[in-house]
This record gives sequence, structure tokens and C-alpha cells, in this order.
Amino acid sequence: MKNGNNSKLKIIPLGGLEQIGMNITAFEYEDSIVVVDCGLAFPEDDMLGVDLVIPDISYLKDNYSKIKGFVVTHGHEDHIGAFPYILREINVPIYTTKLTMALIEKKLEEGGMLKRIKRKVVKHGQSINLGDFRIEFIKTNHSIQDASALAIYSPAGTVVHTGDFKVDYTPVFGDAIDLQRLAEIGKKGVLAVMCDSTNAERPGFTMSERTVGRTFDNIFAEHTNTRIIIATFASNVDRVQQIINSAYKFGRKVCLEGRSMVNVIGTASELGYLSIPDNTLVDMDQLKNYPPEKTVLITTGSQGESMAALSRMAANIHKKITIMPGDTIIFSSNPIPGNEKAVSKVINELTGIGANVIFQDVHVSGHACQEEIKLIYSLLKPKYAIPVHGELRHLKAQANLAISLGIPKENVFILRSGDVLEVCSDSAKIIGKVHTGGILVDGLGVGDVGNIVLRDRQHLAEDGIMIVVMTLEHHSNHVLAGPDIVSRGFVYVRESEDLMDEAHQVVENALDICLDRNITDWSRIKNIIKDSLGDFVWKRTKRRPMILPIIMEA
Repeated sequence: MKNGNNSKLKIIPLGGLEQIGMNITAFEYEDSIVVVDCGLAFPEDDMLGVDLVIPDISYLKDNYSKIKGFVVTHGHEDHIGAFPYILREINVPIYTTKLTMALIEKKLEEGGMLKRIKRKVVKHGQSINLGDFRIEFIKTNHSIQDASALAIYSPAGTVVHTGDFKVDYTPVFGDAIDLQRLAEIGKKGVLAVMCDSTNAERPGFTMSERTVGRTFDNIFAEHTNTRIIIATFASNVDRVQQIINSAYKFGRKVCLEGRSMVNVIGTASELGYLSIPDNTLVDMDQLKNYPPEKTVLITTGSQGESMAALSRMAANIHKKITIMPGDTIIFSSNPIPGNEKAVSKVINELTGIGANVIFQDVHVSGHACQEEIKLIYSLLKPKYAIPVHGELRHLKAQANLAISLGIPKENVFILRSGDVLEVCSDSAKIIGKVHTGGILVDGLGVGDVGNIVLRDRQHLAEDGIMIVVMTLEHHSNHVLAGPDIVSRGFVYVRESEDLMDEAHQVVENALDICLDRNITDWSRIKNIIKDSLGDFVWKRTKRRPMILPIIMEA
């Protein structure tokens, strides 16, 4: 490694600040760039029809020759979901742990890209050299296996990125977080910590994942004569393990439902992250061979997503499962901010059918609360604190924690996506901004839906559309047919014949004015029709439908 007396490290978040989702951060030192994570975000309510949002990586494309690789902290969608889109634009190697890599590979396989992307599986405790950087993967706990914190060693100093983490001394599978290694790194001196802020507002410690297992045992013991359906995150392998343990203890068969659930759990059990007793798992089609009170269904849809398995069951449109009065249904997750309404709707639908819905105490978070965040800061003793992974209020809560632990206020940086933070041992400052943003994915279209299209969709959704069609003769501009008015989503035409007749008259008058004045320019004719019809409709209805005049020539 070169001597880094004069060069500085640049930290550039390209997404994931201001929101939970779309995490991607570039670390740049001279001619080397290493990118941490490559996640997607789910659309906001006003992004009508959009399926998902991926980060704008213009900066990475402009600096393609410097990029040494992607290093990935863990296998959640908000950290790996954008790979199939981003790797089409830049072909860069990926380094991560076993389960995380398997989940990324499944995505690349679906996109037919597996062969051309270089990949290397890294174990916890191992380091990889990438240009001027050395990256060490450190074992942490989270709500998915194989999560890592990253020690990013550069000539300018060491940055520790915690990834999403909690401190679980009694994890369901594997070892506890490697606090010893974090302490050793802290002893050697840490320039900056980028720490998960999701639960930074919550005091205390996050409970161990294992406590949920005891809750499941109690629920199974209390509901021995009903079918049990449990909705949880597909990626929470430990949660599924505990449900399987309880089911086995109480002599129940387990069935998995939902594409992502079958995918992730299949991958995890192939790789040995899940132990399933023989003859416990059954296929959906075999369920009918067992009495309902001897079965457990583990399903997706704990967030009220309209197309997920549980929502389809609640709405009675699931092909194979019908909810029966008396079924016990457990929501083993908390609503992600913004999903509360959808979850509440599903709970009401299920309760309406007569099911018994349980949603208290059957979930623990995968993210650190305040005491664990303090522990990490105390072990690492960083010079600078850069809160990450959270909305602004979460980042602010963590900034306050860092300050309370004695980090000077001017050494705590709440960044925005696109900020370029330059750090070295004796200074840190934001020196500029790079282009960032979200690219909307709708169906197969990537980036072809933007603000203008969304505005039009909003307009159509709120006020509907009126289309005016007419045929004009080529030279003389005589009206040969029409004008006809077709409307959708504006008024119910059969009950508004008077209004539509008057609208028709308004268009005819406007057309006559154009012809009297010998206006031959079609775009002007369209604008005059649009304005006069728009004014009329606004006066009569106080609505502004989209008006599309269409002129055909004959």
C-alpha cells in the first residue's frame, strides 16, 4: 500500500440515506473504488404503478475503470436487490459470504447473467485486497444469516461499516457477533464508523432472536386444535428454523408458501443454514392428507403486500388455501414504516373471516437498539461518526448518541445521498456532491418512467381523461367526421349526457372559430380546443381531466 500522508479517502453514499432501502456506498482512494452493497427500494405511495426503485449509478459509470469490486454486507433486498440491473451497466466482481452470494446468484441466474460476473465467497475473518483497499469481513448478527460488518483499511485510515446488525449473544444458528475482533480493530485506531441507525431511537437492547422460539412454543401449546398460519419475512431463516422446531415438537407438518419463501429457505437448507427434521416439510398438495390441527403454514405477506400469499388468502383469491373460522394466524414481524395501513387491512380481513390473529411479542428486530450502538462505539472508539441506514430522524438519533459518548459534534456527519465526504487522520469535510437519485423500474422498463410520466399518471388517477377525435380534409381543413368526445374516469357518461352534449357544442364552436380565422396549423387548433374545453369543464365540474385532441387527415 502506498503511503497515505497526503491522499484522502472519499466516502460517497449513492443511496440509502434519508430512507430505509437502496443502500449503496462508494469508497474511493486515488485510483481505487470499492462499492459496499447494491440495494433496491420499494416505491412510495405516489409512484403509481412502479415496481421498484434502483440507485442511479452515473458516478460509478463515469469512474468505471477505478472500480475494484462490490463487497456485500448481507442478503436483504435493500442491499442486494439492484444487482441484476446495475451489473448490466457495469461488470464488476462481487465479494461476500456464502449465503449472501447464493441469494445474489439466484437473482443473476434469473436474469441470465451468472456466467459473466466474477464472484468470490469470503469467510468471516478473511480479508481481500482490492486496489488500495483491504476489506475484512467480520461476523455480526442480523435477521438473516451470514451478515458481516466490514473493516475497510485504506492508506488514509480504517473505516468500519457495521452493515445491518444487532448484538445477539445467543443466536439460533452459528456464532455471536465477533466483538473481540471489533475491539482489536478499535485498539489499532479507527478513523470512522458507519453504523446502522434503524433502531437508534429505541432505548435498551434488542432481544435475542431465540426469545421468539419460546413464544412460538407457548402459542403452539395453547392452540393445539387449530391450524396455524405464520407470516414472516422470507429472509429470516432463523425465524423459520424456530417455527420448524416448535412444529416438530408438537407433531405438526410444515408447508412453505410464497415464491420468495420457497426460494430463500430452499437455498438456506441446501447450504446447511437450516436443519429440518426428516418428514417435517410437506408440499402444498400434500396438506390435505393431514388434519388441519396437525399442520403449520409458513407464508410471505407479513407486510400486507397485495400480491403476497397471505393477502391473497385473506381476500379469498388464493388457489390452494382457504382461511377457515378458527384458524390461528400469527404475524411474526413488525410493519415497516409506511405499511401499517396495508397490514391493518389484512388483519381486519382475516378477523372478518373468523380467524384468530396474533401479532404481539412474536417478533424481535434484527437491528441494534441504543445500548448495542453504544457498545460498538465504545469498542471501536472512532474519530468520526457517520450514521447510516435510516431515515433522517434515525440518523439524527444516532448522531446524538455518538455525541453523548464524547465524539465532538463537529466530527459527526449526517450525510445525504450524493455527498462526498473527504476524510483523513486530521480532517473531515464534505467537499462536493455527485449525481444520485432513484431510477424507477416498471415491468421490463428501467428508467423509462420519470417525473413527467408519474405526474401524468397522478393526473389521470385524480381527474380522468377526455379524448376529442376529428377528421379534417387534407388541403381545405374541412371537418369530414367528428368531433367525437370519449372520456374515461371523468364522469359516468350515461348519467351526464347533458354535460357531454354541451362539451360537444363547445368543441364545435372552438373548431368553427379556427376555421373562420383560417387557422391551418394543427397544433394551434389542438391548443384552442384544449383550452376552451378545459375552461368549460372546470367551470361546470371544478375538475381538470387530461384533454387529448386527436386530428386525423383524409
